[in-house]
Amino acid sequence: MAPHAETDAGTANGGGHSNNGAAGNGSPARPKFIVNSPNVVYSDSEIRSKYTYRTTMVTDGEDGTRTVTPKETVYDFKLDTKIPKVGVMLVGLGGNNGTTITAGIIANRRGLVWDTRNGRQAANYYGSVVMGSTLKLGTDTKTQQDVNIPFHDVLPMVHPNDMVIGGWDISGMNLADAMDRAKVLEPTLKGLVRKEMTEIVPLPSIYYPDFIAANQEERADNVIPGSKACNAHVEQIRKDIRDFKAANNLDKVIVQWTANTERFADLIDGVNDTADNLLKAIEAGHEEVSPSTVFAVACILEDAPFINGSPQNTFVPGCIELAEKRGAFIGGDDFKSGQTKMKSALVDFMISAGIKLTSIASYNHLGNNDGMNLSSHRQFRSKEISKSNVVDDMVAANTVLYGKDEHPDHVVVIKYIPAVGDSKRAMDEYSAEIFLGGHQTISMSNVCEDSLLASPLIIDLVVIAELMTRIQWKLHSAEGEGAKYKNFHSVLSVLSYMLKAPLTPPGTPVVNALAKQRAALANIFRACVGLEPESDMTLEHKLF
Repeated sequence: MAPHAETDAGTANGGGHSNNGAAGNGSPARPKFIVNSPNVVYSDSEIRSKYTYRTTMVTDGEDGTRTVTPKETVYDFKLDTKIPKVGVMLVGLGGNNGTTITAGIIANRRGLVWDTRNGRQAANYYGSVVMGSTLKLGTDTKTQQDVNIPFHDVLPMVHPNDMVIGGWDISGMNLADAMDRAKVLEPTLKGLVRKEMTEIVPLPSIYYPDFIAANQEERADNVIPGSKACNAHVEQIRKDIRDFKAANNLDKVIVQWTANTERFADLIDGVNDTADNLLKAIEAGHEEVSPSTVFAVACILEDAPFINGSPQNTFVPGCIELAEKRGAFIGGDDFKSGQTKMKSALVDFMISAGIKLTSIASYNHLGNNDGMNLSSHRQFRSKEISKSNVVDDMVAANTVLYGKDEHPDHVVVIKYIPAVGDSKRAMDEYSAEIFLGGHQTISMSNVCEDSLLASPLIIDLVVIAELMTRIQWKLHSAEGEGAKYKNFHSVLSVLSYMLKAPLTPPGTPVVNALAKQRAALANIFRACVGLEPESDMTLEHKLF
């Protein structure tokens, strides 16, 4: 198969490439399967389901006896099956992730195949849970074997090939040159996508030098005037979103922060503690309002879902309150691609197996621009926090192994080593106590191409965030037929599987265990078509 040579038309300023929408044009998607149940109703544009959610409530008595009560809540779900035409605007479009995801979508859209030193390579979406994994649908009636389907087929979802890519960057370099600067992709592939990439030039972004490392200053040649928050910046970002949407005839725009890690913003009463105070602080140009928070506020006001892919505290309390007030969707924080994903899986396994983890030492070195920015202490501190908290819920869940306020020692080190480029080295040592005072140490070395792991997560976050804008719910009751459907909570905790430091609605628990995060994602989608969570009991094979 020879490499494809055809190209796609698009707008040059701020991006704008798509396949002009064979799908994603607002027409209803045909379901990949039909649920044979009176609780599920199909129409030309919707799937409606009645779903019984079963939980177990525990009450502690004064004498120490616990009362355990099964609880059932019946919900009605409504899914809009019309797949919209979606645009993705990335903050940091010209960075390693931005150029990699753009080139990757072009390559997949065109079905490209290219030569590498290891042979021919075809475009794929490996690393994406939506595009690269499957979900158990049920059991085959004849063979009694599991029936698995692509995750993407569970509900009608946007296909990444149909996404229109654009965004902002403090560097004005076109994406072809930025792709060369990133040093992520094979030269043969770069040659095949160069024409399209050259046509995409990031929109000017906002640049507040105090929030990112001083070593980024040389890149900042494409900035909107002004070095601190102001209403003009919010309005410019809102205008950019509207213009991008109109120029590409889009139904929806999803915005993601994939730019540099910022330092943490100080949380100050009267500044960023409430929605009103945050808006006033932006108007006054307060120095503790970060660029990412300005982007988040602009997206909230423009009703464009905003996802933070870096570890800083973009979503200060006032920002979350603003999203809740306006019913806008937000999600974060920090893409969970390599070392942290392994950690959340391994720690979950060890603690679930009754092994008492006593220490985790995590060492990283990398040579891309993310590593360069993180060589500054204040930016590293943001990353350290997001990487260090990923075991907390798993430790707290096991009161047999850990007493109150007891937890493993956990140290995270990140070093900038230019020679390794985007190929990040991660080394971890897990120490644990086992039976009768014994000890176990697990040492792990992980070499991962950072942007090639992170880019599929950006795709997943877009696809799932968009899907959540089409799902509504209400409590089911005989007298509630006229009740209005509601959207999910503004904080999309359903995105947790892809994020190191999952953002959850205020006052709700954070789940970091990887298996639980994926199960929540899969089972919420199953509920939307009236299906129970898939049980692994397999009683039909155990009871004879």
